[in-house]
Amino acid sequence: MRNFSNQDVLNWKAFLQIKAQESKDRRLTNFYNSGTYHEEVKVKDIEFVALDFETTGLDANKNSIISIGLVPFTLQRIACRKAKHWFLTPKDKLKEDSIIIHGITHSDLKGAPGLLRILEQLLDELAGKIVVVHYRRIERDFFDSALRNLINEGIVFPVVDTMQIEANIQQAKPRSIIDWFKNTRPASIRLANSRARYNLPTYPPHDALTDAIATAELLQAQIQHHYSPDTPIKQLLR
Repeated sequence: MRNFSNQDVLNWKAFLQIKAQESKDRRLTNFYNSGTYHEEVKVKDIEFVALDFETTGLDANKNSIISIGLVPFTLQRIACRKAKHWFLTPKDKLKEDSIIIHGITHSDLKGAPGLLRILEQLLDELAGKIVVVHYRRIERDFFDSALRNLINEGIVFPVVDTMQIEANIQQAKPRSIIDWFKNTRPASIRLANSRARYNLPTYPPHDALTDAIATAELLQAQIQHHYSPDTPIKQLLR
């Protein structure tokens, strides 16, 4: 499975048009036909949607998505009333160590739909917006792998990765002589640690909807502190 980035796709708008022509699944064709923003559009004019998955493990080829949370937002506001949250039936069994992390139990998943049942609604929520995640390897890889198993066709789409943004910000900071001598470890770029640097409130972790809202707030803060509302979206896309 290939991991796409903005180094691979120089023109996402044209790339999605090609994907629409190639796709054999109506739902994916409609999703790709919705297109995306021109790379020079300013972030203040973008409609974003923060997306978060909870999974049974970290291997997209072996593990499953068990919870999806999303929330539409702009730089000005987060549309919590339009947020969506689903539990999903996994293809593999819940393991004790993953339950400890995300707190999702068998009772939570009882009667939950499979991904195919909510796929059209999920794609409609994402279509035409810029998807924002914290660590793109989870959402993009798991979504792609799940669809390859279910409909024999994967999915690819541009994202803004708040973890990558935070990593770039931290790496750009000059290290002091004391840091060099003490061999100080780099600052954590986990979601909670990243939010703390902007004095954002602490939320309980590993809930898909809560983490989606937390990711939306983090991007708003990152742009406010390190970029500008007039920043072209191409500077943030992966």
